[in-house]
Amino acid sequence: MGEVLANIAGILLFVFLIFVSIGLHEFGHFSTAKRYGAKVTEFMIGFGPKLVSRSRGETDYGIKAVPLGGYVRIIGMYPPAKAGQQVRAGRMAELVAEARQQSLSEIEPGDEDRVFYNLPVRQRVVVMMAGPAMNLFLAVVLFSAMLVGIGLPSPGTTIAATVTCVPTAANPAGAAGEAGGCDGSLPTAASAAGLMAGDRIVAVAGTRVSDWDGLGVALEGAAGATAVTVERGGERVTTTADLRQVDYPIYDERGRATGETTPRVFLGVRPAIDYVPLSLAEVPGYMWEITTASVGALVTMPQRVWELGGTLATGGDRSPESPVSVVGVSRLGGEIAAAEVPVQAKIGTFLGLAASLNLFLFLFNLLPVLPLDGGHVAAALWEGARRSWARRRGNPDPGPVDTARLLPVTYSVAVMLIVVGVMVVWADIVKPITLGG
Repeated sequence: MGEVLANIAGILLFVFLIFVSIGLHEFGHFSTAKRYGAKVTEFMIGFGPKLVSRSRGETDYGIKAVPLGGYVRIIGMYPPAKAGQQVRAGRMAELVAEARQQSLSEIEPGDEDRVFYNLPVRQRVVVMMAGPAMNLFLAVVLFSAMLVGIGLPSPGTTIAATVTCVPTAANPAGAAGEAGGCDGSLPTAASAAGLMAGDRIVAVAGTRVSDWDGLGVALEGAAGATAVTVERGGERVTTTADLRQVDYPIYDERGRATGETTPRVFLGVRPAIDYVPLSLAEVPGYMWEITTASVGALVTMPQRVWELGGTLATGGDRSPESPVSVVGVSRLGGEIAAAEVPVQAKIGTFLGLAASLNLFLFLFNLLPVLPLDGGHVAAALWEGARRSWARRRGNPDPGPVDTARLLPVTYSVAVMLIVVGVMVVWADIVKPITLGG
């Protein structure tokens, strides 16, 4: 029961963090639009039917039923058609005309200078970039809290457990066989020397050891009967370990034995995990590595989505690298809360997951395609370049970019995002990604 309650609490907490992320994103658009005098009529978290709403001033604030995003409605997103502009026939042309008319119908007398398309290019870029910038800000805060406040997991010199037997290709885990035997393998130096869980190794052959890497270096130069000093119960105890080179199994990136071996001095201990805080100066470098990985994930997303579709169609195993929805990350949040690990590990993993989500949202919204924020930024920059070119050549001002004419692309991208979103949500329900892989 306790695990179930922890799981539910973790899910609810992560849903709350998602709401905060969406709310801050939309607040970025809202606050800058208001700062520049644009009229904002709606500030909504979620899509679909309204659950809660309240009007204050000229803006209606609310929460909708589907928490997969949010929006801020700024009047005049689409400029009026130019005089003499040819109107094409067809259903898509009708949709463009309807969208333009809907946008213009929101403009009341006195609002002419408060429409989005009349804002200077620089201000429109700021308004549209302010949303993703809030996600980036939240990612920086969360990563900093994780790295500086909690730290990164690192193996220490405290022994979490000793390995009974020297690992072999037949017994790669090094566990004892039936009746405590080693099934033809040798007892490890640690088990033979009486090392035990809770001991902290402080020296090997008189060489001080302060971290796991240092222990590995000290063991490389050791052979035969070697003095190993540990702290046990507040006292220092020195014992003799018979260190020998063994053919140690090689594991792949998923921790599976490959069947190959490498010569190595093997003591036979498993380290306890310590959390080592980083300095603030190290946060940007860590975030750059995560950003590079996130950009790579964006580049390969079409392939991952295609593979996920094949998995759902054939009933195969889902790749842990496939995209996840808010449903998936919320479930992961529940698993983190219910996991039997130290609280420090739970908080660090939780913060890292939330930070990575916000960083990915920042990068995703920068894609230069409508209806994403990056599409509006690209349109504004193109308008600025076109106007600058016209001034240099002494030509008339070409006016605002008619983003309404790009609605066929906008609708196509929106439909694609909805289809992919539904597919990923379904995958997170029937074939969820778990912390165990």
